[in-house]
Amino acid sequence: MTKEIIKFANISKMYKLRGKGKELKALNNINFSIKEGETFGLLGPNGAGKTTLISILTGLKQPTQGRVFMDGLDVTKNTKQVKSKFALMMDYKLLYNRITAYDNLKFMCKLYKIHNYKPKINKIVEEFGIRDWLDQYVSSFSLGMKMKLALCRTLLLDRKILILDEPTLGLDVKSKQFVINKLRTLEKTILLTSHDMNVVEKLCDRIAFIKEGKIIKIGNKRAIKKVERSEVSIFIKLERESEILIKELNNYDFILNAYNEKNGIRVSLRNRKYFRDLLSILGNFEVYQLKEEEFSLEDLFLRIIE
Repeated sequence: MTKEIIKFANISKMYKLRGKGKELKALNNINFSIKEGETFGLLGPNGAGKTTLISILTGLKQPTQGRVFMDGLDVTKNTKQVKSKFALMMDYKLLYNRITAYDNLKFMCKLYKIHNYKPKINKIVEEFGIRDWLDQYVSSFSLGMKMKLALCRTLLLDRKILILDEPTLGLDVKSKQFVINKLRTLEKTILLTSHDMNVVEKLCDRIAFIKEGKIIKIGNKRAIKKVERSEVSIFIKLERESEILIKELNNYDFILNAYNEKNGIRVSLRNRKYFRDLLSILGNFEVYQLKEEEFSLEDLFLRIIE
């Protein structure tokens, strides 16, 4: 049986609002665990509590209530031992802008006593395509270049747990796919936050949605999407009369929405039981393609955070 390597138990975090005599509850009774070797996505809008939760997990902040465990250790009581278990990437905030890319990596290797670091640095910068930039000051880097360097810095630590906050921010499509493929090959436990639903869809085994400091959905992506939505998304392709069909479809209560999409019409059916009713309407039109499509993780994310 795969063990739980990260566990949040009744975690709450309160902040006192200066000058107002009030408290803000940033986290409200968080309970979930992550299994060893799992890639877990933590999703939520800005201000939902993701960064606070990561800060508590890594010992940067203390919870007001509850306990968090990493690899069997209570993070609050064993902060020093816990720090040797994980590597943290908070976008590019841990980089130093006034030194070169190489010096950033070298400093980190010296700080964490990584032996034989020169060939390790050469190997990873070659993989990430930033070898030619090693002697340049980080202040001159684009956002995408900084993110690549920050991820190189994180992976050089070779820790069993990776905590990655928006690891693909600012990357082009090709670089983003490289990072996805790279993370897939690692035999690590990964806790990932991202606003890029495509990255989450491709990488994560399970996901949790956090809103206003509370976990509101958690589980396997496919299971969550099936439970959350009874609607059916259907793509229809006609040769002509698409505007007439859209107008007619939007007159029915069992059609949530019908609108033009590239090369066809997108229809949101309230429930699968109305599929036969839809077909009876389409019988009056020349339909060349009819395809049911799964709602995306982005659709679900937008619905949950409303």
